[in-house]
Amino acid sequence: MKKTIVLGMAAFLVCSSTIFAWGSKKTAKTDPNAPVTLTVWCWDPNFNIYAMNEAAKIYNRTKPNVKINVVETPWADLQQKLITSLSAKKTDSLPDIILCQDNAIQKNMMNYPKAFLPVNGKVDLSKFAQFKVGYGEMNRKNYSVPFDNGATCTFLRKDIIEKAGLKVKDFDNITWDRFIELGKIVKAKTGTALVSYVGNEPDLIMIMLQSAGTWLFDQKGNPYVADNDVLKKAVTTYAEMIKTGVCLTVTDWNAYIASINNGTVASAINGCWLVGSISAVKEQAGDWTIVNTPRMGNVKNAVNYSNQGGSSWMVMANSKNPDVAMDFLNRTFAGSKELYNTILPSSGAIATWGPAADADAYNQPVAFFGNQKIYVDIVEYSKHIPQVKYGVFNYEARDAVGVAMTKIIAGTSIDAALKEAQKNVEFQMGY
Repeated sequence: MKKTIVLGMAAFLVCSSTIFAWGSKKTAKTDPNAPVTLTVWCWDPNFNIYAMNEAAKIYNRTKPNVKINVVETPWADLQQKLITSLSAKKTDSLPDIILCQDNAIQKNMMNYPKAFLPVNGKVDLSKFAQFKVGYGEMNRKNYSVPFDNGATCTFLRKDIIEKAGLKVKDFDNITWDRFIELGKIVKAKTGTALVSYVGNEPDLIMIMLQSAGTWLFDQKGNPYVADNDVLKKAVTTYAEMIKTGVCLTVTDWNAYIASINNGTVASAINGCWLVGSISAVKEQAGDWTIVNTPRMGNVKNAVNYSNQGGSSWMVMANSKNPDVAMDFLNRTFAGSKELYNTILPSSGAIATWGPAADADAYNQPVAFFGNQKIYVDIVEYSKHIPQVKYGVFNYEARDAVGVAMTKIIAGTSIDAALKEAQKNVEFQMGY
């Protein structure tokens, strides 16, 4: 009997203390000036980390109590740590904010739907390029804040194409078929290939697909490879470029950059982040210009704009200060012309946030590119890029198409190679 009374009193005391604790938590007021530390994981000291540290300086002018602790974390390590922690449901070691490659966002959200916080109502996404916003959209909510711009450009060596009797305007707003025709002229007149790509990478194929508003998965997320007519046309076009010598294939990324820098090719078509690598050869100042990207002819809704690469910020659900994290991103990457004005000259980090185009740095003529205002042009390009859904198995599908492309160039029929690629993707997806 005594034991029952003692237990009952203990239970009463526990409940009372619990109720008191809950009540205290509800009535307690948080000091808005209390010290707060936000931990951020991202990579590349000269690009992403630099941008985040500059954002912290701007935010600290009005919020001096908030410390932004940036931890350099290479992308591969970041993704692995994320998967390990979330799979084990041990999130204490995770940061408040991560930088995520755009083509991995959907897979991370699908695999760990409760790991990230929606930014709707907290961050103004209305002024970003909407194709970029779409990468972080799921179930009508948005989970990412866009950062760098991956809008594609055709980087042209004016001196080489003019030697071939051509002009810059000949390459603006053209189809891929016309690009091949011009490439044949350049090759015949100068002996120089027009463009280069890493032989086993499907980067150009992906650029073509997005410009046509399609991808390697259908609207339901099923693999869309073997019966994808746009993909077949893209593969056929790429193979024709290689066969005619218009496109030079190289072994790896270093060889790719070398082919551009040493004049082996007369152009490069890739994400706008390539500006940094091209500008590194100071002796070529004034020889370069940019125009938009070729489109796929006879493909409905195809445009002269596409995307390659890019990343976005995401707030983790485990954050102890999610509102502060949201406010920080909203006032900086989603709200500060000064930030983009500061980071552009030093890092080449080009925004997809529309108002950045009005910043002074964006409106400056760039001497290396013949005083062209390339950053204004690039931001404008980004406004017209079709939105596509990368899908959960984007990496796997890309790799499968890359293998298929290698086989097609070696003589395998397009239908046979793409059917095999479809089966490989389906196998990895557990079909």
